[in-house]
Amino acid sequence: MPNIFFTDSKANTIPIILIHGAGGSHLHWPPQLRHAKDLRVIAVDLPGHGKTGGAGCESLEEYAKAIIELMNELKIEKAIIGGHSMGGGIAQLLALDYAERVAGLVLVGTSAKLRVAQQILDGVKNNFAATVEMIVEWSFASSTPPQVKQLARQRMTETDPDVLWNDFNACNNFDVVARVNQIKTPTLIMVGSADKMTPEKFSRSLAEQIAGSQLKVFPDAGHMLTLERMEEVTGEIRSWMMGGWVVG
Repeated sequence: MPNIFFTDSKANTIPIILIHGAGGSHLHWPPQLRHAKDLRVIAVDLPGHGKTGGAGCESLEEYAKAIIELMNELKIEKAIIGGHSMGGGIAQLLALDYAERVAGLVLVGTSAKLRVAQQILDGVKNNFAATVEMIVEWSFASSTPPQVKQLARQRMTETDPDVLWNDFNACNNFDVVARVNQIKTPTLIMVGSADKMTPEKFSRSLAEQIAGSQLKVFPDAGHMLTLERMEEVTGEIRSWMMGGWVVG
Protein backbone atom coordinates (compact mmCIF):
# COMPACT_ATOMS: atom_id res chain seq x y z
CA MET A 1 0.00 0.00 0.00
CA PRO A 2 1.52 3.38 -1.00
CA ASN A 3 1.96 6.06 1.60
CA ILE A 4 -1.15 8.22 1.59
CA PHE A 5 -0.82 11.93 0.91
CA PHE A 6 -2.77 14.06 3.36
CA THR A 7 -3.04 17.57 4.67
CA ASP A 8 -3.24 18.15 8.42
CA SER A 9 -4.37 21.41 10.03
CA LYS A 10 -2.72 20.17 13.27
CA ALA A 11 -5.09 21.84 15.73
CA ASN A 12 -5.30 20.24 19.17
CA THR A 13 -8.73 18.56 18.89
CA ILE A 14 -9.97 15.08 18.05
CA PRO A 15 -9.17 14.67 14.34
CA ILE A 16 -11.71 14.57 11.56
CA ILE A 17 -10.42 12.54 8.59
CA LEU A 18 -11.99 13.55 5.28
CA ILE A 19 -12.37 10.93 2.53
CA HIS A 20 -13.21 12.02 -1.02
CA GLY A 21 -15.39 10.29 -3.59
CA ALA A 22 -14.69 8.27 -6.75
CA GLY A 23 -11.97 9.81 -8.91
CA GLY A 24 -11.57 12.65 -6.42
CA SER A 25 -8.90 14.04 -4.11
CA HIS A 26 -8.55 16.00 -0.88
CA LEU A 27 -9.32 19.14 -2.93
CA HIS A 28 -12.97 18.06 -3.11
CA TRP A 29 -13.36 19.27 0.48
CA PRO A 30 -13.79 22.99 1.27
CA PRO A 31 -10.49 24.82 1.88
CA GLN A 32 -12.19 26.61 4.79
CA LEU A 33 -12.56 23.22 6.47
CA ARG A 34 -9.21 21.71 5.42
CA HIS A 35 -7.29 24.70 6.80
CA ALA A 36 -9.31 25.21 9.99
CA LYS A 37 -7.22 26.66 12.79
CA ASP A 38 -9.42 25.43 15.64
CA LEU A 39 -10.16 21.88 14.42
CA ARG A 40 -7.73 19.12 13.51
CA VAL A 41 -8.69 18.29 9.94
CA ILE A 42 -6.88 15.59 7.96
CA ALA A 43 -7.86 15.41 4.27
CA VAL A 44 -6.54 12.40 2.36
CA ASP A 45 -5.82 11.40 -1.21
CA LEU A 46 -6.77 7.72 -1.38
CA PRO A 47 -4.40 5.25 -3.07
CA GLY A 48 -4.28 5.95 -6.81
CA HIS A 49 -5.69 9.46 -6.39
CA GLY A 50 -4.32 12.99 -6.35
CA LYS A 51 -0.82 13.24 -4.89
CA THR A 52 -0.83 9.68 -3.51
CA GLY A 53 -0.52 8.06 -6.93
CA GLY A 54 0.10 4.38 -7.50
CA ALA A 55 -2.71 1.92 -8.05
CA GLY A 56 -6.15 2.40 -6.57
CA CYS A 57 -8.01 -0.23 -4.56
CA GLU A 58 -10.59 -2.63 -5.93
CA SER A 59 -13.01 -2.52 -3.01
CA LEU A 60 -14.22 -0.05 -0.41
CA GLU A 61 -13.03 -2.50 2.26
CA GLU A 62 -9.45 -2.10 0.96
CA TYR A 63 -9.76 1.69 1.08
CA ALA A 64 -11.07 1.42 4.65
CA LYS A 65 -7.99 -0.61 5.61
CA ALA A 66 -5.78 2.09 4.07
CA ILE A 67 -7.41 4.68 6.34
CA ILE A 68 -6.84 2.48 9.39
CA GLU A 69 -3.17 2.06 8.37
CA LEU A 70 -2.86 5.85 8.14
CA MET A 71 -4.43 6.26 11.59
CA ASN A 72 -1.97 3.72 12.96
CA GLU A 73 0.98 5.54 11.37
CA LEU A 74 -0.21 8.87 12.83
CA LYS A 75 -0.91 7.20 16.21
CA ILE A 76 -4.56 8.30 16.07
CA GLU A 77 -6.63 5.97 18.23
CA LYS A 78 -9.98 7.51 17.40
CA ALA A 79 -11.21 10.00 14.79
CA ILE A 80 -14.33 11.43 13.31
CA ILE A 81 -14.64 10.14 9.74
CA GLY A 82 -16.08 12.37 7.04
CA GLY A 83 -16.92 10.83 3.68
CA HIS A 84 -18.37 12.16 0.43
CA SER A 85 -20.11 9.72 -1.94
CA MET A 86 -17.70 6.74 -2.23
CA GLY A 87 -15.90 8.19 0.79
CA GLY A 88 -19.20 7.98 2.66
CA GLY A 89 -19.34 4.27 1.90
CA ILE A 90 -15.80 3.89 3.24
CA ALA A 91 -16.82 5.87 6.35
CA GLN A 92 -19.78 3.54 6.96
CA LEU A 93 -17.50 0.50 6.69
CA LEU A 94 -15.09 2.05 9.18
CA ALA A 95 -17.95 2.67 11.63
CA LEU A 96 -19.15 -0.92 11.22
CA ASP A 97 -15.88 -2.86 11.01
CA TYR A 98 -13.61 -0.67 13.16
CA ALA A 99 -16.20 0.88 15.49
CA GLU A 100 -13.69 1.40 18.31
CA ARG A 101 -11.66 3.73 16.04
CA VAL A 102 -14.59 5.96 15.01
CA ALA A 103 -15.80 8.80 17.26
CA GLY A 104 -18.33 10.22 14.82
CA LEU A 105 -19.42 10.23 11.18
CA VAL A 106 -20.08 12.96 8.64
CA LEU A 107 -21.79 11.47 5.57
CA VAL A 108 -22.19 13.69 2.50
CA GLY A 109 -24.13 12.72 -0.62
CA THR A 110 -23.90 8.99 0.04
CA SER A 111 -25.94 5.87 0.67
CA ALA A 112 -25.80 2.43 2.28
CA LYS A 113 -25.77 1.02 -1.28
CA LEU A 114 -23.92 2.82 -4.07
CA ARG A 115 -25.29 1.51 -7.35
CA VAL A 116 -23.59 2.96 -10.44
CA ALA A 117 -25.32 3.34 -13.80
CA GLN A 118 -24.08 0.80 -16.35
CA GLN A 119 -23.53 3.58 -18.88
CA ILE A 120 -20.94 5.10 -16.51
CA LEU A 121 -19.15 1.78 -15.97
CA ASP A 122 -19.09 1.06 -19.71
CA GLY A 123 -18.36 4.66 -20.66
CA VAL A 124 -15.25 5.03 -18.46
CA LYS A 125 -13.68 2.16 -20.42
CA ASN A 126 -15.01 2.97 -23.88
CA ASN A 127 -15.28 6.78 -24.07
CA PHE A 128 -13.51 8.33 -21.11
CA ALA A 129 -13.74 12.02 -22.09
CA ALA A 130 -17.46 11.92 -22.92
CA THR A 131 -18.22 9.96 -19.75
CA VAL A 132 -16.32 12.43 -17.56
CA GLU A 133 -18.44 15.17 -19.17
CA MET A 134 -21.62 13.26 -18.32
CA ILE A 135 -20.50 12.62 -14.72
CA VAL A 136 -19.72 16.30 -14.20
CA GLU A 137 -23.11 17.31 -15.60
CA TRP A 138 -24.86 14.84 -13.28
CA SER A 139 -22.79 15.88 -10.26
CA PHE A 140 -23.57 19.60 -10.06
CA ALA A 141 -26.76 21.60 -9.67
CA SER A 142 -27.72 23.67 -12.72
CA SER A 143 -26.95 26.88 -10.81
CA THR A 144 -23.27 25.95 -10.33
CA PRO A 145 -20.84 28.47 -11.90
CA PRO A 146 -19.22 27.14 -15.11
CA GLN A 147 -15.69 27.63 -13.73
CA VAL A 148 -16.43 25.25 -10.81
CA LYS A 149 -17.62 22.58 -13.26
CA GLN A 150 -14.60 23.17 -15.49
CA LEU A 151 -12.18 22.66 -12.60
CA ALA A 152 -13.97 19.44 -11.60
CA ARG A 153 -13.86 18.27 -15.23
CA GLN A 154 -10.13 18.97 -15.40
CA ARG A 155 -9.38 17.13 -12.16
CA MET A 156 -11.40 14.06 -13.13
CA THR A 157 -9.77 13.95 -16.57
CA GLU A 158 -6.38 13.76 -14.82
CA THR A 159 -7.49 10.57 -13.01
CA ASP A 160 -6.26 7.26 -14.42
CA PRO A 161 -9.29 5.70 -16.21
CA ASP A 162 -8.53 2.33 -14.60
CA VAL A 163 -8.57 3.91 -11.13
CA LEU A 164 -11.88 5.65 -11.90
CA TRP A 165 -13.44 2.43 -13.23
CA ASN A 166 -12.25 0.49 -10.18
CA ASP A 167 -13.77 3.17 -7.93
CA PHE A 168 -17.15 2.97 -9.64
CA ASN A 169 -17.05 -0.82 -9.73
CA ALA A 170 -16.17 -0.89 -6.01
CA CYS A 171 -19.10 1.44 -5.33
CA ASN A 172 -21.40 -0.80 -7.37
CA ASN A 173 -20.37 -3.77 -5.20
CA PHE A 174 -20.85 -1.88 -1.92
CA ASP A 175 -23.96 -2.72 0.08
CA VAL A 176 -24.39 -2.35 3.86
CA VAL A 177 -28.17 -1.86 3.78
CA ALA A 178 -28.66 -4.82 6.12
CA ARG A 179 -26.01 -3.55 8.57
CA VAL A 180 -26.25 0.23 8.59
CA ASN A 181 -28.66 0.26 11.55
CA GLN A 182 -25.78 -1.18 13.62
CA ILE A 183 -23.95 2.17 13.44
CA LYS A 184 -24.17 3.72 16.90
CA THR A 185 -21.78 6.65 16.56
CA PRO A 186 -23.00 10.28 16.42
CA THR A 187 -23.65 11.03 12.75
CA LEU A 188 -24.23 14.15 10.65
CA ILE A 189 -25.79 13.48 7.23
CA MET A 190 -25.80 16.12 4.47
CA VAL A 191 -27.25 16.04 0.96
CA GLY A 192 -28.25 18.41 -1.82
CA SER A 193 -31.92 18.35 -2.80
CA ALA A 194 -30.86 18.30 -6.49
CA ASP A 195 -28.36 15.42 -6.10
CA LYS A 196 -28.78 13.16 -9.16
CA MET A 197 -26.00 10.71 -8.26
CA THR A 198 -27.20 9.81 -4.75
CA PRO A 199 -30.67 11.38 -4.44
CA GLU A 200 -31.98 12.84 -1.20
CA LYS A 201 -34.11 9.76 -0.44
CA PHE A 202 -30.94 7.73 0.25
CA SER A 203 -29.72 10.21 2.87
CA ARG A 204 -33.18 10.21 4.44
CA SER A 205 -32.99 6.41 4.63
CA LEU A 206 -29.57 6.66 6.33
CA ALA A 207 -31.03 9.13 8.84
CA GLU A 208 -33.87 6.72 9.62
CA GLN A 209 -31.48 3.78 10.07
CA ILE A 210 -28.75 5.47 12.13
CA ALA A 211 -30.20 6.22 15.55
CA GLY A 212 -29.74 9.81 16.76
CA SER A 213 -28.30 11.07 13.47
CA GLN A 214 -28.84 14.61 12.21
CA LEU A 215 -29.92 15.28 8.62
CA LYS A 216 -29.28 18.54 6.75
CA VAL A 217 -30.74 18.99 3.25
CA PHE A 218 -29.33 21.84 1.15
CA PRO A 219 -31.95 23.23 -1.26
CA ASP A 220 -30.98 23.36 -4.96
CA ALA A 221 -27.52 21.81 -4.36
CA GLY A 222 -26.18 18.82 -6.29
CA HIS A 223 -23.96 15.86 -5.60
CA MET A 224 -20.78 17.93 -5.28
CA LEU A 225 -22.19 19.69 -2.25
CA THR A 226 -18.72 20.14 -0.74
CA LEU A 227 -17.70 22.34 -3.70
CA GLU A 228 -21.06 23.98 -4.39
CA ARG A 229 -21.73 25.17 -0.81
CA MET A 230 -18.28 25.34 0.74
CA GLU A 231 -19.03 27.92 3.46
CA GLU A 232 -22.31 26.29 4.47
CA VAL A 233 -20.90 22.75 4.55
CA THR A 234 -17.96 23.95 6.65
CA GLY A 235 -20.35 25.76 8.99
CA GLU A 236 -22.57 22.70 9.44
CA ILE A 237 -19.63 20.42 10.23
CA ARG A 238 -18.08 22.98 12.56
CA SER A 239 -21.28 23.61 14.53
CA TRP A 240 -22.01 19.87 14.78
CA MET A 241 -18.49 19.15 16.06
CA MET A 242 -18.49 22.09 18.45
CA GLY A 243 -22.02 21.39 19.65
CA GLY A 244 -20.90 18.73 22.07
CA TRP A 245 -21.51 15.77 19.81
CA VAL A 246 -17.93 14.64 19.55
CA VAL A 247 -15.84 17.60 20.65
CA GLY A 248 -16.49 18.68 24.21
